Amino acid sequence: MQPERVELRSHRVAVWLALLVTVLWSSSWILIRWGLDDEGLPPVMFAALRYGLAAIVLVGFVIIRERRRRHDYHVGRGFIVKLVALGLVMYALTQGAQFVALDEQPAATTSLVLSLTPLLVAGGAALTLAEVPTRIQLLGSGLVALGALLYFAGDLGATAAGMVAAVTALLANVAASVIGRSVNREGRLPALSITAISMGIGAGALAFTAIGLEGFPTISTRGWLIIAWLAVVNTAFAFTLWNLSLQRLTAVESAAVNNTMLVQIALLAWVFLGEAPGAFGLLGIALVTMGVYLVQSTRWARIAGEREPSWAAREPGPGPGSAR
Repeated sequence: MQPERVELRSHRVAVWLALLVTVLWSSSWILIRWGLDDEGLPPVMFAALRYGLAAIVLVGFVIIRERRRRHDYHVGRGFIVKLVALGLVMYALTQGAQFVALDEQPAATTSLVLSLTPLLVAGGAALTLAEVPTRIQLLGSGLVALGALLYFAGDLGATAAGMVAAVTALLANVAASVIGRSVNREGRLPALSITAISMGIGAGALAFTAIGLEGFPTISTRGWLIIAWLAVVNTAFAFTLWNLSLQRLTAVESAAVNNTMLVQIALLAWVFLGEAPGAFGLLGIALVTMGVYLVQSTRWARIAGEREPSWAAREPGPGPGSAR
């Protein structure tokens, strides 16, 4: 068998693995709504239990892996501070606000707001790094704006509380992407270890907040099954598969696959939750997806060319489905 054919087949497997992960991440939104609406789970405690259990699974996996590799890692106080900040912003603030947004308004509406994350990250990089946007990026920005206008032209059930929570999650996700990039660029720990530790920190903060605000609820068997599936399959297992797919896919390819989540979430919400976006809504989703991809494609191409330690897997970038 020719080497070229083996390489092509491996690339196809990586693409299908990445698509499987995005389907799992997109289905999280439906499961979260079921947990919130049907099981009456309080949103902050729901997020705390999901990411707390997922962190336990990931930490166990990291411990087993590191026993085999036996690497010596050196981390300073500054790195630890940034790691704690990443956990608090990425999981406690972003995911807590996102679960509240999903509790207050339709999943597709919240998904569209969060899809602007790559656009804002690229804009922030342009301001802080004095990078002049390309024509393609300007075109992408226009498509995002037009798509958002079309999507919100109809009555989509958006609420004031839901939009405040969604925008909070959006801004926190943008901040987390900047902190996460800084932490991963230092190369002091593998990306999976950073994910597990920061997730555990964020889940602890969420649990502390939830106990004070919501108390500990009575959870049904179905509720625990939803939490366990989200934690083990849609978070721990999905992150592992995503890192595996990144061994073959370029950053641009993975970003393109990740952006399919906006459409997936809208379609799943339509089928399982009865949240029909309508013709303008579907067109708006398509334009936003195309626009976000155009805006971030150049940025991902630059990041893909940066050097990093051979043992460090690339950290999944922020995408429309940050409620992974």
